[in-house]
Amino acid sequence: MKQHMKVLLVGSGGREHAMAWKLAQSPNLEKLYVAPGNAGIAQVATCVDIAADNVDALLAFATRERIDLTVVGPEVPLMKGIADRFQAAGLAIFGPSARAARIEGSKAFSKEIMTRYGVPTAGAWAFTDPDQAKARLARLSPPYVIKADGLAAGKGVVIAETLDEANQAIDDMMVERVFGDAGGKVVIEEFLDGEEASFLVFTDGETIVPMVSAQDHKRVFDGDRGPNTGGMGAYSPAPVMTPELEKRALEQAMRPVVDGMRADGMPFQGILYAGLMIKDGAFKVLEFNARFGDPETQPILMRLDSDLLAIFDAAAHGRLTPDLVRWSDAAAVCVVLASAGYPETASKGCVITGLDKAAAYEGVTVFHAGTARDGKNIVTAGGRVLGVTARAADIQGAIDRAYNAVGQIHCEGMHYRRDIGAKAARHGH
Repeated sequence: MKQHMKVLLVGSGGREHAMAWKLAQSPNLEKLYVAPGNAGIAQVATCVDIAADNVDALLAFATRERIDLTVVGPEVPLMKGIADRFQAAGLAIFGPSARAARIEGSKAFSKEIMTRYGVPTAGAWAFTDPDQAKARLARLSPPYVIKADGLAAGKGVVIAETLDEANQAIDDMMVERVFGDAGGKVVIEEFLDGEEASFLVFTDGETIVPMVSAQDHKRVFDGDRGPNTGGMGAYSPAPVMTPELEKRALEQAMRPVVDGMRADGMPFQGILYAGLMIKDGAFKVLEFNARFGDPETQPILMRLDSDLLAIFDAAAHGRLTPDLVRWSDAAAVCVVLASAGYPETASKGCVITGLDKAAAYEGVTVFHAGTARDGKNIVTAGGRVLGVTARAADIQGAIDRAYNAVGQIHCEGMHYRRDIGAKAARHGH
């Protein structure tokens, strides 16, 4: 790979801070720009005031600065065709084309893909008419799973316990349009129970290299109670993902999709993420994403022992090889600190103290998500504010380190779950 590389990373969340932190360690990096970045990212990279979905401005910047590789964090610019635009301009970019990214951008398309390539998944029906959707619900038994077809920032899934709640979810999405155009079409799925895990791979469209497993905590309160969020914490490895299950997920989910999409003229280059539901040693795919998860990225990258830039660069040029990816046997845990009122609202401007004390703990890195700088202070600027991430020999050690560090951080009304990683610890890892 080229030495002295100029890299542009697109995004501003905790996921992007983890990516920037890891990219900054590459011996081949000359300069790292992040657009738009956040207060934490500014400590390891040069932030550029361009919105993540402003593809025109990002392309102009990359051209002007002679960027060697662009890496895309969030899903929205991928759906908007940022990879297509950059490639057409002769610029290297890590991330799938708009056609390939539809595997996340449309739940109905994703189901079609899974059915076509024989990937184990729940039965599903897509509707553009609310009355037809309600007629299907009436023939099913609870609990009911209703998904907005398009992107809804991780919040477009409703699991309803009663038919009334399910019908209300249809009205909210399709009539009231609480998720905007994303709810113009809905997908109703059969309910799957079990334990969830996230399984991610790097791929250049042909070669697939798996990442270590992780598990995300979606619900806002301890014990998996309360509304779904973008994610309140994560840990890696996920004991529910046995080596045997990882092998099968690779062969029955990832390989058929990567090979099938290439054969169908829409090769997938980037990060392919499968959300799995696991029960009795078998799995079904709940959904695919076209990028790193947030907050799973934080513990996953804490465990990566090799050069992330080398991996991204090889994948972007169709030269990915398994030897580029080396993992630590250590465990890692990320605890998300959210602002007052999250997930309904996000308070802004609250001064955060104790960040240096938290970061001083051995094995701990504090990743910023919704933060901004206000004079000398770091203040809240979003719903999920920080991802306190710790690495240790085992899950329990990582949990202890993460929560010791969390105890040093203060901000009015900030809240977090106190049981991140507890499931894994119960597995005895």
